[in-house]
Amino acid sequence: MRAHTTVTTQCPPPLVAVAHGSRDPRSATTVRALVELVRAGMPHVLVRTAFLDLSDPPLPDLLIELHAEGHRHVVVVPLLLGDAYHARVDLPGIVARLTDRLPHLQVTVSDVLGPDPVLGELALRRVRETGADVTDPRLGVLVAAVGSSHAPANAAVGRLAESWEERHGFMATPVFASSTQPDVPAALAALRARGARRFAVASWFLAPGILPDRVRDAVRASVPDARIAAPLGAEPTIAEVIRRRYSTALATPRDHRPT
Repeated sequence: MRAHTTVTTQCPPPLVAVAHGSRDPRSATTVRALVELVRAGMPHVLVRTAFLDLSDPPLPDLLIELHAEGHRHVVVVPLLLGDAYHARVDLPGIVARLTDRLPHLQVTVSDVLGPDPVLGELALRRVRETGADVTDPRLGVLVAAVGSSHAPANAAVGRLAESWEERHGFMATPVFASSTQPDVPAALAALRARGARRFAVASWFLAPGILPDRVRDAVRASVPDARIAAPLGAEPTIAEVIRRRYSTALATPRDHRPT
């Protein structure tokens, strides 16, 4: 036990990158590849991966494991692009239940990854990589995201679409895979009504999975030649955002033990 105490008091808190999880194995594979990039840039920090649901290891199991190893402070960085249910309710609830059970464990939860300008630029780069001409005023871009019952999270995707329009001149609108409108038919109709004749889909998803595929298939059914951008993926720029979230959380710690 003394060895654990010596190690943890000399080392910075572990970084736990927690993603939502998916039944699609491509999602967890992408998340783990991204976390490997984070780990490579933080050789003196223990960096681990966990999931809220559907993939292993579950976040509660990992926090219990780190506590058993002697760690008493952990920084959790949510690999989420929106400040919606999972960030606002699900994750804090998991952390509160665990810290109530585990004595002396402090868990600091950072801000989510999005909306970060770096991620917005990467999403637009993915659109360019499809061959879509983002200088084309008749191009309509659907900014595809999960969708949430929390309106401000959806509004953030709308603001991203608006910023692209203002800067580049093409038309853009959010489209959501679940929970809210507009869905694909409504978004395509809105862009056509504004004069769009060519279409592309920007992916506001971190990794491939069931929901990005749902949007892709719905768009292809109506616009077979639409350009479909890849998800953000395991990119060094995202790894740097994760490291910044960790550093900022350490500088302004928020103890998520229940009061």
